[in-house]
Amino acid sequence: MTRYPETLAAAVELLRGLPRHRDAVPGARTTVAAWRAAHPGSRAQLVVDVRPGTPMVDYDLLIDHPDGGTVAVTASVEDGVPWTVDHSAHWAASKVLSVDGQELSVQTALLTMRAYGERDRTLHDDLIDYCLLALETWEEEAPSEEDLQRASDDFRLRRGLHSRADMLRWLEEVGLTPEAYRNHLYSLARASRFRGRKEKESAGAYFEAHAADFDHVSATWAVGPESGLAVLAGRDDPFAALADAVARPSGELTVRVAERAAAELPEPLRDAAEGVAVGPVPYRDAFLFGAVRHRRPARPDAATLAAAGRAAFSAFMAGRRAEANIEWYWL
Repeated sequence: MTRYPETLAAAVELLRGLPRHRDAVPGARTTVAAWRAAHPGSRAQLVVDVRPGTPMVDYDLLIDHPDGGTVAVTASVEDGVPWTVDHSAHWAASKVLSVDGQELSVQTALLTMRAYGERDRTLHDDLIDYCLLALETWEEEAPSEEDLQRASDDFRLRRGLHSRADMLRWLEEVGLTPEAYRNHLYSLARASRFRGRKEKESAGAYFEAHAADFDHVSATWAVGPESGLAVLAGRDDPFAALADAVARPSGELTVRVAERAAAELPEPLRDAAEGVAVGPVPYRDAFLFGAVRHRRPARPDAATLAAAGRAAFSAFMAGRRAEANIEWYWL
C-alpha cells in the first residue's frame, strides 16, 4: 500500500456517502466491496452498527495498516459525535427486552442465561460460536442472492415458519424488521458456507481417526435406580431380562431399544462388544444397564462421511471455544 494517506482520505469519503437506513445496508456492503476491489491492499471490512431504538445505522471501516495492525475509520455527517459515544448514553443502549413495561437489561439477560446454563449450555455456546464464526468468516466473499435465500430457507424451516404470514408474525414477535432480518442473513450465509466447506474438508480424516464412532449398533438399555437394575443384571441372559422389562414396564425404569451410530448411544455402551452386558453403572443422575446385540463396522459411504463432517465441525468449534479468550461482561 504505497499511498496510504490517500487511501484513508478515500475511506472517509466512502463512509460519508453510504446510506444510513437499515434497509440500505446490503447496498452499502456492495459499495464497499467494489471500493475494496479498487483498493486491494486495504483489505477493507465494513462494520455496521444498528442504532438502538431507531431504523438508522452507523458504519466503521477497518483498513490494514502497511506497517501492521488495523485502523478503524469512523465518519459522521451529522453532529460529529462518534457513534460509540453517542450510543452509550442512549436510553435503549443497555436494554434487550421490555414486557408490559418491565425492561430487561443486557446484564440481566446474561445472568439469566448463566442460570439456565446449568441445564442447557448451548445458550452461552451459541453466543460464543457466533463471535468465533464471525472471526473465521471475516475475509469471506459477500454472499450471493442464492446464498442468502438458502440461509433464509434453512432458518425458516428449522423454526417451522412455512409461510410468509408465519415469517412476518415471527419477525413482529421478536421485534425485527424484514430489512434487519435480511442484514442478519449475511452472517448466517457466511457461516453456512464456511461450515459446509469445513465439513467436506474434514470428513475423511475425522472418519479415519474415529471410525468406531460411526459403527451401526443395535442396543437395548434401561435407566433407573441401581437396585432395580441389579435385578436385571443378575439374570443369565441380559437381552431376555431387558425384554421382560419392556413387556412389564415399571415406573422406576426407562427402557430403550435403538439402532444408531455408536457415538449416539449412551456413553457406557459406545465401545461395548456384541453380547456383553454393561452395568449397572452411574449414568447422568441415575444408573444404566444395557447390552449391544449387533455391531456393524462403519464404512465411509456418503451418509457416514456427511455425519463425520458434522462431528468434525462440532469438534473444531469445541476446540476453538476451549482456546478462545472469552470475557463475559456482567456489569
